[in-house]
Amino acid sequence: MKNFFTLSLSFYFVATFSLFSQEKDRVVQGILDEGYNNSQLEILGHELMDDIGPRLVGTPQMQKAHDWAVAKYKSWGIPAENQQYGEWKGWERGITHIDMMHPRVQSLRGTQLAWNPGTSKKGVTAECIVLPEIKDSIAFQKWLPNVKGKFVLVAMKQPTGRPDYNWEEWATPESFEKMKNERKAQTEAWNDNMRRSGYDRRSIIAALENAGAAGIVDSYWSKGFGANKIFAARTKKIPTVDVQLEDYTMLYRMVEHGDKPKIHIVAESKDLGVAPAFNTIAEIKGTEKPDEYVILSAHFDSWDGGTGATDNGTGTLVMMEAMRILKKVYPNPKRTILAGHWGSEEQGLNGSSAFVEDNPKIVKNLQAAFNQDNGTGRAVKINGAGFLHSYDYISRWLQAVPDTISKHIETTFPGWPASGGSDNATFVAAGAPAFNLSSLSWSYWNYTWHTNLDTYDKIVFDDVQNNAILAAIMAYMASEDPGTTSREQINLPINERTGEQQKWPTPRTPERKGGM
Repeated sequence: MKNFFTLSLSFYFVATFSLFSQEKDRVVQGILDEGYNNSQLEILGHELMDDIGPRLVGTPQMQKAHDWAVAKYKSWGIPAENQQYGEWKGWERGITHIDMMHPRVQSLRGTQLAWNPGTSKKGVTAECIVLPEIKDSIAFQKWLPNVKGKFVLVAMKQPTGRPDYNWEEWATPESFEKMKNERKAQTEAWNDNMRRSGYDRRSIIAALENAGAAGIVDSYWSKGFGANKIFAARTKKIPTVDVQLEDYTMLYRMVEHGDKPKIHIVAESKDLGVAPAFNTIAEIKGTEKPDEYVILSAHFDSWDGGTGATDNGTGTLVMMEAMRILKKVYPNPKRTILAGHWGSEEQGLNGSSAFVEDNPKIVKNLQAAFNQDNGTGRAVKINGAGFLHSYDYISRWLQAVPDTISKHIETTFPGWPASGGSDNATFVAAGAPAFNLSSLSWSYWNYTWHTNLDTYDKIVFDDVQNNAILAAIMAYMASEDPGTTSREQINLPINERTGEQQKWPTPRTPERKGGM
């Protein structure tokens, strides 16, 4: 009787495992078929990046994107909603015209910075002036009245608009080294001069505005051809624009040579008061363990120099496409699968931090979160985020991923807890297992990260398709896993600088009334 029971039990486990393996193969194959043969990525990308455009928190475009995502999810049969977590300064970008009027006429390439007050439709015309070389803060205060009624150029004149890789390819080694040394010396001299003024790059803006400047002209070169980083303005009443390096350095040289260049700026932005700030949350309800969760995570907002294509339009597309695929081939997951499209990540992980703060039960019962943020490239790294046993479950889930995808992925276990950078850090700080699907660069940092060039044409859809399939399979495997993921953390080492043991990151307090 005992032998019969043992054989029966063994047969049961073998049969159960065999059935699970068959079901796993069926679902994974379904994900692959749908992801490769019926991809919706290009149309989603066009609708989000081309039609809606950049998604700066507090703008009508951000609201339009939230509403679009909810409608798109509902068209796939997935419940979704916009969950308000706070408010932000309401603002809408309008037309920016920057034209040189003297010593000749030329339209300049640039844009107004975010949340900046607009000009009248007639705009502002004024002469350009640059920051002087000074001996000390007293000398700077004596010079300061000279800015009254002028546009002040506040960025260093870059000695070259060619990226280093271009110099390295074409210049002689001696010429390349000479350029780098001269640029380093110039940068150090510029920073020293700024310190002698008694201000830094940020605080000097208020001093110039208070002294009666007509406007601020900046140029934050991103060290790539035609690429400038576009952030927020720091003036309260006068226009601030960022002008691309090629035109900015021309203006600077004109000032140096005594040409007294004049420019005309029209910036038709609108102050819209206060706007609600949202996260968009979509849900495929679990059947066996509905109160346990897998989260597909990507921030929805962007800066607005371009259209936010690779930061983080591509991450958004990955998670939306993964949810669409899962709903079609895995409509009844064991655990609840959520997609979190977070607001105001760019201003300090605010949307995801608010979600973690407002949903402690979800965070407590989180099986895993998978986040994607850094660009259009295929995922090539997964870090165990400092969870001691992350190797056990991440490796097990990755076994279901086809070699054509997994062969590109380098894993690091147990890894290190993220303390910032993207929304996975928000969940890690709360002790929940969250993992970043870190991407191949595609020159992200210089060419698209927060730049005027972050547009649809930079998306590499083969890689984004790869990531959507990866995210869908990992979410499926995490949902089906019979075990609950361990949250045991590594013991962090001693900080050599302080001599104290390093501590696990702590949760952020979200900004719920931003920009006001």
